[in-house]
Amino acid sequence: MTTDIVDQAAQPADENKIIAERRAKLAALREKGVAFPNDFRPQHKAAALHAEFGDKTREELEANPVAVVLAGRMMLKREAGKKAAFATLQDASGARADGRIQIYATLDLTGAAAMEALHHYDLGDILGVEGTLFKTKTDELTVKVTTLRLITKSLRPLPDKFHGLADQETKYRQRYVDLIMSEETRRTFKARTAAMSSIRRFMEENDFMEVETPMLHAIPGGAAAKPFVTHHNALDMEMFLRIAPELYLKRLVVGGFDRVFEVNRNFRNEGVSPRHNPEFTMMEFYAAYTDYQWIMNFTEAVIRRAAVDAHGTAQLTYGGRELDLSKPFHRMTIVEAINKYAPGYSHEQLHDMVFLKAELQKFGVKPFATSGLGSLQLSLFEETAEAQLWEPTFIVDYPAEVSPLARASDTAPGITERFELFMVGREIANGFSELNDAEDQSARFLAQVAAKDAGDEEAMFYDADYIRALEYGMPPAGGCGIGIDRLIMLITDSPNIRDVILFPHLRREE
Repeated sequence: MTTDIVDQAAQPADENKIIAERRAKLAALREKGVAFPNDFRPQHKAAALHAEFGDKTREELEANPVAVVLAGRMMLKREAGKKAAFATLQDASGARADGRIQIYATLDLTGAAAMEALHHYDLGDILGVEGTLFKTKTDELTVKVTTLRLITKSLRPLPDKFHGLADQETKYRQRYVDLIMSEETRRTFKARTAAMSSIRRFMEENDFMEVETPMLHAIPGGAAAKPFVTHHNALDMEMFLRIAPELYLKRLVVGGFDRVFEVNRNFRNEGVSPRHNPEFTMMEFYAAYTDYQWIMNFTEAVIRRAAVDAHGTAQLTYGGRELDLSKPFHRMTIVEAINKYAPGYSHEQLHDMVFLKAELQKFGVKPFATSGLGSLQLSLFEETAEAQLWEPTFIVDYPAEVSPLARASDTAPGITERFELFMVGREIANGFSELNDAEDQSARFLAQVAAKDAGDEEAMFYDADYIRALEYGMPPAGGCGIGIDRLIMLITDSPNIRDVILFPHLRREE
């Protein structure tokens, strides 16, 4: 008598009841002394088997049997009575369906004891199998099982296989389940790894040395941001989680390392949004005897290479709209961008502080009392033009008052040799010719202290040791920080920064 093939995932049940039943199965395994073995060593991966043998015919596999030993999580089980069963195992080898392989167990070949055990195994269980490859009548590559073992018992049921984790917050909170269920999520993080490997290779090919700098700082510096504050008990001193590695990396340039980079975790005690996470990744680099023009060219090359290596092409699609990284990136000043994307302002208006303050009030922006013309222009740019910068665009020549670490222009008073790179309306990178004049840097720090005293919580502290380092002499240099999370968002067409961070920060679970 033939039993209809049943898909175990289609049988709904109360989750608490399922967990209780699975715990009872685990208790029985413990009594037999075989729970959670650690002596099975897989020798093959599903993706590699598909790549090597997927195109073989049934006849070729029969003529030249291929023995395999592999392990994976059971994602599907279909039983045909007690004499035969199909199951699908998933391992870590592929981001797509090639990370799965079908197994076929029979009473004659696999044995009565193993078949009886398989009948009681649940979706999510991790199994180890040995057998030979063959093709089914539908030409699906399958393992004909001779040995079958339970490696890990899953106590919680997987989500419905057709819908996965429907709630987005649950996907972020339980990333481990999201990775099990979602091919798209696995592809995203494999692409992230590919992009990071590409960046490191590119930096090393161009004679940059990878370094590590402190994550606990006595003085938060290197960026305009609000830090996380902690206390070191043994030293009895207040400390700050790193907001940027810049000042330490430039100390290394002073020390004689001409080209350095760090893939770093930064922490900023600011808002959470689709583009902001309080803990995020940047790649920051510095090159002696270069300027911001060189750094722009190099940054463009880094990003283009990462996209090609992770995505296969520099021509991306983001949110249904094309984003072409293969073409030279655009370059324009803050005022040029306002004129292009928010036409209607006259030259006189864009250089009138009274007008700019009144105009910013319309956008709900209240400038600081210390804000000068350049800062007001930048604020207007952020409100009117920034979100419209879809194609890769370097905005250049930032005002000195908002660029305390950048070298001043030799030709334009009040302007620095600084850029920010924008794509799809968001900042991706920030760089400049480095300020290596110790006296100028000291004055800039003092201005930042005044701004902090006036209420700007993101203004910088005065770092006396960094000034001392500059007094020993730093060669002219350029540097840049690239926002890795935002770059991966573009490469993987992800709308939210949490989609590209394995474990994003969320409110405490109730």
